[in-house]
Amino acid sequence: MSIYKLKASIKNYIWGGTRLRDRYGKAGGEPLAESWELSFHPDGMTTLEDGRVLKDALPPSELGENCAAFSNFPLLVKLIDAKQSLSVQVHPSDAYALKHEGSYGKTEMWYIMEADEGAGIYLGFKRKTSEREIREATENASLETLLNFVPVRKGECYFIPAGTVHAIGAGCLICEVQQNSNLTYRIYDYGRKDASGNLRPLHTEKALAVMKRAPYQPSLTFLPVDGEKTLGISRYFYTSFLSVEGECKLRVDPSSFKALICVAGAGTVGPEPVKCGDSILVSAGEGDVLLKGAARFVAVSVRKYTVTRSETEIALVDDLGRVHAKCDGMESTESFLSYYHLTKDDVEIC
Repeated sequence: MSIYKLKASIKNYIWGGTRLRDRYGKAGGEPLAESWELSFHPDGMTTLEDGRVLKDALPPSELGENCAAFSNFPLLVKLIDAKQSLSVQVHPSDAYALKHEGSYGKTEMWYIMEADEGAGIYLGFKRKTSEREIREATENASLETLLNFVPVRKGECYFIPAGTVHAIGAGCLICEVQQNSNLTYRIYDYGRKDASGNLRPLHTEKALAVMKRAPYQPSLTFLPVDGEKTLGISRYFYTSFLSVEGECKLRVDPSSFKALICVAGAGTVGPEPVKCGDSILVSAGEGDVLLKGAARFVAVSVRKYTVTRSETEIALVDDLGRVHAKCDGMESTESFLSYYHLTKDDVEIC
């Protein structure tokens, strides 16, 4: 197996701040809005410390067998510093995006690394909302009154399926794990202008075509596995929270690489020193990697899932045989999956 320390691609969007530079050691202009920590996307490729592009440096075998099921690398990991609120937006599903944009859609997950007092996010609507209400609220700049505002704290996690209207509020710094897509439909942008003095474009009709108008439903809690806390599950990425105090071993398997984003503390991953804000990729393979220090990581990989049933129980199991969720066997498969923002397309049914 190989261990790679990653160098992020930097984005200087108008709503960004300085925390990624001042607290996390990122370099690349101001405002510093995003660092794309693990990206094969042409809009911002991750590199290695020696200057090589990560996508070109890794042989397919080091990504693992599960990535081979996708035509492109399935995920992208960012750090995002919102000094100002981001636009209210929505991402389409794969089906809509491939038909209308020639691109994949976007499901994502947010891990809150920092949150100022009173900071929060918007997730979906407060209640079932009509298209007419949304149009009127967009036109008179009152869309926020229809949206579900969620105050956030450091260490919380939120899963955002495609079709969910959302926005990151001012004062949040997050680790975002998402599909490998840069496709966004902007609905409302506070009347802000770009560096040239122009209003940023809105995509109202496309947004209305793909958005879910019902209230957002948080996913249920997953079962702990291998000493890690599962944060989010999708066909594109598996995320968990890993805490290191002293030392522990990271299990490595041939089916998937593992990316480790240090969200607190410091330590080592194998021979590589890491501090908060650093990202490491451990290639697929056999064996264990020794982790040392006092550090917290968001761990990212690509897994496959199976739903199994018995007379008394239904369970969600990954390709390593780990059980992530269980429910009474009387529950329908569709309902069970919907609790975790999954569909039958995301899993194999046994």
